[in-house]
Amino acid sequence: MNGRNPHDSPHHDPHGPHRADEEQTAVFPHYPDDQRNQQPYGASYPSYGSYGSRPGDDSSHAFRTQPHADGPGGYFPPAGPSAQHSQPPKAKRGFAIVVAAVLAGAVAGFGGSAGYLAVTEPAEQTAAQSSPVPSTSVADSPAPAGSVEAVAQAVLPSVVKIDVAGPSGSGSGSGIILTSDGTIVTNNHVVAAAAEGGELAVSFNDGSTAEAEIVGRDPVTDIAVIQAQDVSGLTPADLGSSDTADVGEQVVAVGSPFGLESTVTSGIVSALGRTVTAGEAGAQTIFPAIQTDAAINPGNSGGALVNMRGEVIGINSAIRSTASVAGQAGSIGLGFAIPIDEAKPIIDQLAAGEVATHARLGVTVGTPTNEDGLPDGAQVRSVVSGSAADEAGLQEGDIITKVGDTQITSSEALVAQVRSYRPGDSVQLTVLRDGDSEQVQVTLGSDEGQNNT
Repeated sequence: MNGRNPHDSPHHDPHGPHRADEEQTAVFPHYPDDQRNQQPYGASYPSYGSYGSRPGDDSSHAFRTQPHADGPGGYFPPAGPSAQHSQPPKAKRGFAIVVAAVLAGAVAGFGGSAGYLAVTEPAEQTAAQSSPVPSTSVADSPAPAGSVEAVAQAVLPSVVKIDVAGPSGSGSGSGIILTSDGTIVTNNHVVAAAAEGGELAVSFNDGSTAEAEIVGRDPVTDIAVIQAQDVSGLTPADLGSSDTADVGEQVVAVGSPFGLESTVTSGIVSALGRTVTAGEAGAQTIFPAIQTDAAINPGNSGGALVNMRGEVIGINSAIRSTASVAGQAGSIGLGFAIPIDEAKPIIDQLAAGEVATHARLGVTVGTPTNEDGLPDGAQVRSVVSGSAADEAGLQEGDIITKVGDTQITSSEALVAQVRSYRPGDSVQLTVLRDGDSEQVQVTLGSDEGQNNT
């Protein structure tokens, strides 16, 4: 199979189409791009986003993120693309400089530099330490079942690197094989740059490549489906259930961070149902994420988060970072994945060529505070006539404190929880009205592909 090289195209900003979301109105202030670009991400404002790099400026990719109330830092989308450049990336130039400095130090040391010689071993000790040591050959044994090694062997053939090129830029991300003939799921922000006259190329674990086309995209959930061309006999991933995941459970992340395909990292499930908001006001991706400390970096976007049975439980999509490397956010052990149970219905719709639909409550909300000044629930500001909320009797001023058994602490948390359901699902809301707590049963409506909640 012959693959394309999309890296010769100019750099881009991989934002997907911006769509308004009813339940986010007037509650997500954001910084202008030019203001944010004056300093490293996270220097003075925290934010949510996807992992990946932003083509063109090496900055954390795709989704710019919103201020959050918990101090310095930021969430960055794994933009898919680890940006590609006509010149060597900054990180590589930095590496070359470091190597040159070490070599220069070595030369200075031999010339009598006290600073260098002070940290070297005496010649005789160095010679003794470098003496040959007999080695014995040990046959490699099969990987124990349930080990990271065994999981990696099972999952690597089902995860791909995706190279993206569009009119405004290029980059790379990751994807998960769904069918033997090349249907692949990834993040919308990974492929958005190729949506308007761009190109996609997929690199498989065996070293082969293929061209690919976008089948469908959903900016609301940050999910996209692509189709690799003229391929067969691929190894589909085993999709598990995110509902069975437990905090503390060991997991493995597989993807292509910074373009390094077939990279495996491991960690645990750090939290479940973590509300993550990625994107700019009016175009956020908000989801109740699986949080993990497995290392996730730019380019991991769209890759797999799997349990120790090798089952995909999440699609890696965002990281939180307080620093940047060569202008890109790096892992500090706070990664976030879209739960696979919530992704499956969207994947099915996109793969079938349909427009993705989402559950709709039909309210605009804000975040009230309690007597201690802390966020406390989601307060209804308006109710859409004829919506699910209207039919259930929700009123302006109501404070929604629970969706099912899940505590709601903010307007973002309400949006995330509503989107974890499907149109037609019935769910019980706990509502504080005039100081009294009430239970309200709601049958959720549908946005009918209009991308509002």
